[in-house]
Amino acid sequence: MGSKPIVAVVGRPNVGKSTFFNKMAGARIAIVEDTPGVTRDRVYADVSWQNDSFTLVDTGGIDPFSTDPLLTQMREQAAIAIETADAILFFVDGREGIVGADHEVASLLRRAKKPVLLVVNKIDSPMAEAEKLDFYALGIGEPMTISSVNLLGIGDLLEELCKLLPKQDETEGEEGAEPVQIAVVGKPNVGKSSLVNSILGESRVMVSDIAGTTRDAIDSPFSVGERNYTIIDTAGIRRKAKIEDRSLERYSVIRALAAIRRCDVALVLLNAQDGVTEQDQRVAGYVREEGKACVVVVNKWDLIEKETGTLEAYSKALRNELKFLDYAKVAFISAKTGQRVQRLLPLVDEAFENAARRIPTGVLNDALHEAVTVTPHPSDRGRRLRIYYATQVSTKPPTFVLFVNSKELFHYSYERYIENHFRKSFMLEGTPIRILVRERGEKEA
Repeated sequence: MGSKPIVAVVGRPNVGKSTFFNKMAGARIAIVEDTPGVTRDRVYADVSWQNDSFTLVDTGGIDPFSTDPLLTQMREQAAIAIETADAILFFVDGREGIVGADHEVASLLRRAKKPVLLVVNKIDSPMAEAEKLDFYALGIGEPMTISSVNLLGIGDLLEELCKLLPKQDETEGEEGAEPVQIAVVGKPNVGKSSLVNSILGESRVMVSDIAGTTRDAIDSPFSVGERNYTIIDTAGIRRKAKIEDRSLERYSVIRALAAIRRCDVALVLLNAQDGVTEQDQRVAGYVREEGKACVVVVNKWDLIEKETGTLEAYSKALRNELKFLDYAKVAFISAKTGQRVQRLLPLVDEAFENAARRIPTGVLNDALHEAVTVTPHPSDRGRRLRIYYATQVSTKPPTFVLFVNSKELFHYSYERYIENHFRKSFMLEGTPIRILVRERGEKEA
């Protein structure tokens, strides 16, 4: 499935953008799992409306007239958010009316030439509806009135927004038809740009010891043999508490997350000298949550003093800290010297091919029968789980539906057992597996 479209919410401060964002996130975001390291404190939320879904991005207020050092960066920050977005919601304050900053933001949006909906917020009554007429002066199109606080007009707004969004590509192309998209992700200053240059064999992206040098997600196409790749160098993802809400880096993080969304395989880069930090877990959590195939890459391994058992001890500690990525292979490299970098692409290929693998229904159910025979269905107070059959409904990641007599009896521990059995049976290393449980009579999707 293609990546979800991105919708940026922009406007000057105090027009209700964050209220709208929080209402949408609180009402519609789906918590898939509580795995440690799978972060929830993000600046985006997945929203579904009828048959459409998209990613809503929260942005800081744009104040083009402020002399405050942070606020003067707003125009550049907004440009990044707008550039990344497929559509834009331009928020204005229906109670206050048009102010000079609204005209400045409108001018910025017209130059961007992106689909825009003008949203007049804080309209709480039919009598106030007439106040929207003044906003035609912004030259953005027909204003839509809502109240974020009371959720008035939200349905009409989302319906119009979905008409502007590009339709997601539901088709799965033949392997090799499109370049394999590789995103290099990690916290700042772990050597992402150096690794990209080492893989490419040239200095195509800027390298510096200063954390945050890379502000963009930079795409670099290349080929090896018959296979084409695109490698994406991303900005370092810092812990949110260390990112000023209105700083440029906040939007660099959005771009890095967007790169994870559109990649086929993520290289999760760690600094060997630091071990696995909390922020490494957060970055890896983004990758896991998005269902991406990945390889864990430990960089700067040449700087570690080694003795007998060093590699094994380090690997054990890493696996313990990244338990939710137990399916990913680990590579120890030095991007600076090129040590073992040549081993990464075969691991990428393996993860990519496994994520795209389809298992015939008969073969899948043979493996399921074998698993149940070895470890029978669990029971609870005299009731025993029965799994009738399984089918694969999608790839990237491989997603299987199991039809059972009772979802309540299908405990998490047994699900993990089935998942591990499928992974071993079909050699699905490098990719997550998703298992959906349905009671007989439920739809498969």
